[in-house]
Amino acid sequence: MAKLRLTKGELKRQRDSLKQFQHYLPTLQLKKQQIQIEIQRVRAKLSEQLNKIDSIRQKIEEWAGLLTEQPVDFRNWVKPKQIRVKTINIASVEIPVFDGVVFEEIEYDLFFTPLWVDVAVERIKNLIALIEEAQVTKTQERLLREELRITTQRVNLLEKVKIPESIENIRQIRIYLGDQQTNAVGRCKLAKNKIAQAVAEGVMA
Repeated sequence: MAKLRLTKGELKRQRDSLKQFQHYLPTLQLKKQQIQIEIQRVRAKLSEQLNKIDSIRQKIEEWAGLLTEQPVDFRNWVKPKQIRVKTINIASVEIPVFDGVVFEEIEYDLFFTPLWVDVAVERIKNLIALIEEAQVTKTQERLLREELRITTQRVNLLEKVKIPESIENIRQIRIYLGDQQTNAVGRCKLAKNKIAQAVAEGVMA
């Protein structure tokens, strides 16, 4: 750590730094709170999505046995063509937002296809969409947690290091400058006394 300069110029610099730190700290604290709230919202959303995924999977399992009785390969019918994701800004964090899944348009013969296939295809599409959305939500949480970590470090740096350090530096400089001023006044009085004494001695001589 560089040695503290005990000067008026350094005192001004320390005061300016303290003012800047105290101005910036509430903004960081607010950002930290916003991110924490958003993380809670995202986690609740993810939990809801995972519950829906489990529910749809259970429903699919109810008629999964039909696949063995009447084998139908409809993998191409539920193949995602595009996963649409957009980006939004939350508390100065760019996070992805799920915007839907575009599936391949496949035509099949309704006459030769079992009646339950339409329902199966729709449910599997819903399942795939939910899984993709959950993946995006997990990415949201990861990015927000990383930003929370960085923001918390900055808050702690200001609260526990920079602001106390500036206050202590200002205190030391003020004490030093005060002592210097007191000493200067004392030297000035001593010089005046010597001059007065010399004048008095000269008059008396």
